[in-house]
Amino acid sequence: MSTSPSPSAAERTDGPPVRIGALVPLTRPGWVEAGRHVLAGLELAVREVNDTGGIAGRPLELVVRDTAADPQRAAEAVDELARLGVAALAGEYHSVVARAAAARADALGLPYLCTSAVLDALTEQPSPWVARLCPAQSHSWRIYADFLLGAGHSRIAVATQPSVYWAAGTRILRDCLAPHGGTVIELDTGELDPTAVCDELVRQGATALLLLVGAPEPAASIVRSVRRDRRLAGIVIGAPAGQPEFAEWAALLGDDGSAVPFLRYLPERLGPLGARVGTALREHLGEAPSFVAFEGYDTVTVLADVLRSHGTDRARIAESWPRVAVEGTRGRIRFSRTPDGSVWQWAWPPVQVVDRDPAAPDRFRVLHTG
Repeated sequence: MSTSPSPSAAERTDGPPVRIGALVPLTRPGWVEAGRHVLAGLELAVREVNDTGGIAGRPLELVVRDTAADPQRAAEAVDELARLGVAALAGEYHSVVARAAAARADALGLPYLCTSAVLDALTEQPSPWVARLCPAQSHSWRIYADFLLGAGHSRIAVATQPSVYWAAGTRILRDCLAPHGGTVIELDTGELDPTAVCDELVRQGATALLLLVGAPEPAASIVRSVRRDRRLAGIVIGAPAGQPEFAEWAALLGDDGSAVPFLRYLPERLGPLGARVGTALREHLGEAPSFVAFEGYDTVTVLADVLRSHGTDRARIAESWPRVAVEGTRGRIRFSRTPDGSVWQWAWPPVQVVDRDPAAPDRFRVLHTG
């Protein structure tokens, strides 16, 4: 699957295309809606690059591969894309998939700009080939922990599934809450059905439940059970990984899906570029764009600037990460090495804790910024 330049772009550009490999989850068990938003942002930026002359007169082209949330499939796609001669890789939403892609890209010497996967340990060792646009999990989830403490929550339950990503999130929350007397109680959804989760919440005296599980299931079933349990009328449900950001969540849960705080990587107000891109993304998607769509757009914006300035040689692209200074939809993007990071990192994108307004579930309320 690949996208080609628009006819108008073809009239303005000439020569063989400059190719970027794009990794996105487009089929289950991947989070398809997130993948669709990532791809919409990538494609919009490619069209705009080509409408303004491409890369030194050559059209920019995406070569898209569906990862379906499968790390092995992603690694094989990286191998294929490298053989096809892409100048760089972009994309991916799922952290465990992005980690597999980053490891393979590092081994092959293929520049990879990760769009939307936050797991801190994206590569085992420091890599000159990999850069990341989204914040590291330890950065954004610490902000979420600050929000919980500020709201008076110190006894937190987490409904979990087996995953490196969820385990890392649980560890970050525990490390942040413990110095303030906070407690994190793990509820394994492999052993507890939604009704049993409710019973445990009552027994443990938790004041907040965080969904560290996949969507739509089992997240939706847990939310419904908690909302309908009169014993838990005062409990806060949270979803730091961002499940409520997408329209699917609201359509599936209705009023039950409101007032579920989650992390979102947008500024409180978009600037002129962000507002223009947001309008174009809304038209393309037929719905409000998520922060993931903006991440997709910014990814191609950065890569196009690098390709125009440094050419298509892979080594030169990787060497350019510390020299990037690009205006994105959510602020000026620069990469640096963070103390605990293994990849070049935008430090930092804007971070918000938001929820869907119970009075108008299509509207988001900003509860905390970091």
